[in-house]
Amino acid sequence: MSLQVEKLEKNMAKLTIEASAEEFDKAIQKAYQKNKNKINIQGFRKGKAPLALIEKMYGPSIFYEDAANEIIPEAYEKAALESGLEIVSRPEIDVVQIEKGKSFIFTAEVAIKPEVTLGEYKGIEVEKKEVTVTDEEVMAKIEHEREHNSRMVTIDNRPIQMDDIAVIDFEGFVDGEPFEGGKGEGYSLTIGSRSFIDNFEEQLIGKSIGEEVDVNVTFPEDYHASNLAGKPALFKVKINEIKVKELPELDDDFAQEVSEFDTLDEYKENIRATLKENKEKELKIAKENEIIDKIIENASMDIPEPMIETQVGQLADDFAQRMRYQGLSIEQYFQFTGMDSKKFFESLRPQALKRIQSRLVLEAIVKAENIEVTEEELEKELTEMASMYKMELDKLKELLGDNEKEQIKTDIAIQKAVDFVVAESKEV
Repeated sequence: MSLQVEKLEKNMAKLTIEASAEEFDKAIQKAYQKNKNKINIQGFRKGKAPLALIEKMYGPSIFYEDAANEIIPEAYEKAALESGLEIVSRPEIDVVQIEKGKSFIFTAEVAIKPEVTLGEYKGIEVEKKEVTVTDEEVMAKIEHEREHNSRMVTIDNRPIQMDDIAVIDFEGFVDGEPFEGGKGEGYSLTIGSRSFIDNFEEQLIGKSIGEEVDVNVTFPEDYHASNLAGKPALFKVKINEIKVKELPELDDDFAQEVSEFDTLDEYKENIRATLKENKEKELKIAKENEIIDKIIENASMDIPEPMIETQVGQLADDFAQRMRYQGLSIEQYFQFTGMDSKKFFESLRPQALKRIQSRLVLEAIVKAENIEVTEEELEKELTEMASMYKMELDKLKELLGDNEKEQIKTDIAIQKAVDFVVAESKEV
């Protein structure tokens, strides 16, 4: 294999990679062995037709695509390593020459990590902020806990009121015809939650158990189902039950039920302390982000577009995985939110750009300040990781290769750079 490296504008590079004719011929032979059982040639049993005859029947290019796919991944990986470039994007592959008896040539266009010119990064000024916890915030937390510990009580002596939970059967019609997804039975609808379209919920107020109600609504113009968007609809609704939430009394018994404390006052003080601790953590993160944002503003870097696209792709993959954990496919998420893939990827772009910029300036600060990571710091991080994954430390070390350990050391150095610029900042 031979390699030529051409530096392009805007931190892009083109690798021209050439595999010998012998290597290409071996790849064709592998492609033939892999696919010969799928090819029927009259007079030969499946898988027994010789390569030369297949090429004569179907043309010499019949196995070119599989042969290229056999060569490209390994050849590109070797070339990327040999180039010495810090590649930060997926390669854009283009086949230049593919012909039997000749060398196989392809190019891989890649983004390379841009150089960062740091501006001012010490003494960054940030507004001084104090953490306070109000009585209203404490009570809001307690009310949330009361809601969580509430019980449902069935009401049968009055009609529906605001904030009641109506258990209903319903079926929707547009132009006199039922539509998909417009029917439900035993559905618990909180009146005033605005979880149903238009003024659906309000039209149930004053209705009693057993009543059948015609509810008229209009679907929003931007409704995700285009066949319903902007159209009037009639829902036939039957009231089955009326329920209300009954909250527990706010007293010492409640505190004992929901916490480890004996009195309501002790429980309140614990909530106040927890809220304060959480706010302090949020303030710390906000301060770090503000400082890094200003360092980015003061720095200069030319980020190649494929680097951003690669980061967007990684964020999209992470998001899709989180959706799968919640039992949703990304297609279902698009359907529920009315978003499409183009809008989704575009929405991730600012986050992707910020993540790249932050990493680049912090890496530059690590270099500028000669920030190093000791073996003791690495050992501490690995110990914490082993505890988090509920693994033995030695077992974790066995699973991690040298590259993974170096990445962990880089991440530690990045955090040390964050701590450094925060320590060097000024509160005004």
